[in-house]
Amino acid sequence: MSVVSNLLYLLVLLCVGFLARRVGLVDDRRRDLLTSLAFYVALPALVFTSTASTSLETVFDPRLLVGVWAVLLAVAGVGWVVHGRKASSVRGVAVVQSYHCNLGFLGLPITAATFGGVVTAKASLVLGAGILTQVPLTLMVLSAVNDADADLRGRLREVFTNPVLAALAVGLCCAALSVHVPDAVTAGLGVVSELALPVALVAVGASLSFDGETLDLPTVGSVVFLKMALMPAVAFGVFTLLAADPSTTRAGVVMLAMPTAVSTFVYASELGGDADLASVNVFVTTLASVGTLLALFRFV
Repeated sequence: MSVVSNLLYLLVLLCVGFLARRVGLVDDRRRDLLTSLAFYVALPALVFTSTASTSLETVFDPRLLVGVWAVLLAVAGVGWVVHGRKASSVRGVAVVQSYHCNLGFLGLPITAATFGGVVTAKASLVLGAGILTQVPLTLMVLSAVNDADADLRGRLREVFTNPVLAALAVGLCCAALSVHVPDAVTAGLGVVSELALPVALVAVGASLSFDGETLDLPTVGSVVFLKMALMPAVAFGVFTLLAADPSTTRAGVVMLAMPTAVSTFVYASELGGDADLASVNVFVTTLASVGTLLALFRFV
């Protein structure tokens, strides 16, 4: 499919999930089932097939990791300054949602559908680096701002037992050792990995909620600007300064241009953040991503 077709596909499936939840076709149990299918089955299959089939020398580019970490920390710092005078429950959410990207449920499937090949393999590496960076950083920010007690040990255990990280590690080992994955296995996992985008999009759509009565327009506007405009621009600048090759730049910039992750709503709810604001920010950045990605794909 073309870029425009992919983005229309994204919007349609998000709307399907959102409307299905609103009319009762998808309840909490079914939404969680879709989420689990994407998280435990489709995404690991996509990560493994994209990395195991590509040589390690091609996939692993230190500039990709340096760029991802530089952009995440830079935008987090800007968010900290921009939202510095807000109430603590608002500040923590606004800072976190200015940098925390939906790398798994949206970033990797969209990159795979749009570019495929080595770009997808490098995007899988970005996903792994993002999991190891975003979650601890988000927990620390929310805990510090809201003076909340977080089970950091338990959360970090969840991070390091993430099935996506396990699939990435196995895929990179296969790439490093030039292990031949049987064609039947590759074909079967390829079919499963194709479920990643539709299942993840419907699950994300079913997780979106919007309460216009509690809309904090200035805060929402600043989060949308930092996440959907500043962060991709910073990413493009950083990877340009690093003299990254086109596939590295595409993987890094596109993944970091994804909207705010749904998981930030969960973290905000658990750690004293403004849950209503978190929900609205996820909703608005996700819808805005259709337009911003369309513009971004013209430059990468």
